[in-house]
Amino acid sequence: MKLLWKFNSAFPEAQAKEGEVRLAGSKTSSEGRVEIYHDGTWGTVCDDGWDLAEAQVVCRQLRFLGAKSAVNGGTYGEGSGPIWLDEVNCNGTESDLSTCVFKDWAVTDCTHKEDAGVVCKSSGFDTGYMLDHSLALSEELGQVFDSGDGCDFQIVVQSTTGNKQLDGTLETVQTTICAHKMILSRFPLFNTSEENTISVHVSLSCQPYFTSFIRYIYTRKADVTFSSAQCLHQMASKFGVKQLMEDTGRLFSKFLPQDVTFHTPVSLYEYSVETGDFLLKENCLQYMAWNYQNLTQSPAWSHLSVKLLGALLSRSDLVVSDEYFLLVSLEEWISQRGNLISLESQADLLKLIRFPMIPAEKLYELQFNSTLYNAHQDVYGSNILKAFQFNVLLFSTLKNNPVFKKDEDDYQARIYTATPWAATIDRSAVKQSSGSQSRRNYPAINYGYDYRYNYRYTTVSPYRHLRQKSFSTPVHNSLIFKTNVIQWEANIFMSQSDCSNRGVRCESFPTARLTAQNSLRQYQSSIRFSNQLLLRCQGKYICQVQDFKNDLSHISTNGSQGLPYPCPDGQYDYQFVVIPNYI
Repeated sequence: MKLLWKFNSAFPEAQAKEGEVRLAGSKTSSEGRVEIYHDGTWGTVCDDGWDLAEAQVVCRQLRFLGAKSAVNGGTYGEGSGPIWLDEVNCNGTESDLSTCVFKDWAVTDCTHKEDAGVVCKSSGFDTGYMLDHSLALSEELGQVFDSGDGCDFQIVVQSTTGNKQLDGTLETVQTTICAHKMILSRFPLFNTSEENTISVHVSLSCQPYFTSFIRYIYTRKADVTFSSAQCLHQMASKFGVKQLMEDTGRLFSKFLPQDVTFHTPVSLYEYSVETGDFLLKENCLQYMAWNYQNLTQSPAWSHLSVKLLGALLSRSDLVVSDEYFLLVSLEEWISQRGNLISLESQADLLKLIRFPMIPAEKLYELQFNSTLYNAHQDVYGSNILKAFQFNVLLFSTLKNNPVFKKDEDDYQARIYTATPWAATIDRSAVKQSSGSQSRRNYPAINYGYDYRYNYRYTTVSPYRHLRQKSFSTPVHNSLIFKTNVIQWEANIFMSQSDCSNRGVRCESFPTARLTAQNSLRQYQSSIRFSNQLLLRCQGKYICQVQDFKNDLSHISTNGSQGLPYPCPDGQYDYQFVVIPNYI
């Protein structure tokens, strides 16, 4: 039972103005999907780079006190119409969202699954009060199902065992569940029969979980294990129980890292393709892309389908040491499969390699070292030529070449972790330094005055240097910039004093910082840095990849915003990756 009081004044709806924002997709006025009015049409905002600074601007524009949180990933449902804004970058002090920096109106590569949202701080004048007894209702409906009282709908659950009977037919095992037609009526497949009986066929391994599935429809609660998750997901998909399907799909994130053989991610990907579950498919692809090098060393590697490998090679969030490693691993995979892969499919996969990103010295060696060069001379020849042009021609010359398309993936760097593009601060350094500071209760640098001896002193934490690393990279992957070097400093801040000592303000801890030590101004017109922070769980698998905003990256944890793939005890190696691309 819910009682809801709202105190509003009713005014006629006025015509929206250019740049006006509103919240949609929520029953509460202080939170929802962000929509903005432009060119006579309401549209949404992509969540790329969306964080608290942007949320603050939206909430103040709507006359709230401020923002509680920025919400990503279509939490408030998918909007419709144009996606007006992408990669929004606010300082947090702007009066209107449209005055923040963004690509341009309607310039985006997002879908409505990435619609951004906010939760605002309510002023108190539009507050809802709720009495929510839904938990008791769930328990009571569960008791109704368990007792079977008043049930009027028979569900016959059938499974074949695979054993042949004397008459040659397969042996069938069945159970009968008595349910209530009114409660099941929301789901059309239970209404296909005018009778009060329906037969359902499920696999023998999933039959034990069908009762739990029906009980979920009553209670909206279910205990899910690794063994039952795929069965419940399959049943939810078949009968259109969308919430259960989505939630079990998210649970797979917890299971993916547990299987070092990678059979689980691969089988779940194949299953997601069969069922058309986009979220599960993306979840599996993302995990395998982030952990591609582990995948190449797993038992599942040689059995990947052409479709799955092609989907991985198409991604820019593929984490590898360098592009040459990617080519070598692909050549080895093709060689292992032999005649099972057609020459056409081999060529299609090779074309997904970003040859311009391969170091120039490796490009020259390909014609001598590649195991597939002779079989695919056209593919290698044209791509090596394109790569050498990329390495020896200035961007101003290259972009005027009609063959060159700057938006092609071939010219976009992936996430390369080899020297010189990456540096790592390992978990032992962070754990040691943060633990020692908490015991001694002093910041990284502490200034003071000792009146007994009349002198100033400075106390420097002996562990501070463990959470800092300096390294250098070329300005760009192109050989032209080999001698144009940028010095970078990487830090992990564990306290506000760490941040204050560097002149920055951190919203949460730990916070990572990656900053150039020399000016990038001369390159801003042609090169953009899309640097990334990788969290490697216990040195085993990558559980998070996130970007930097104003040189800072606030690190999610198991207990805060949640990691895509959980990490026991939050023990991470922090890997800083520099990614330059032509604009």
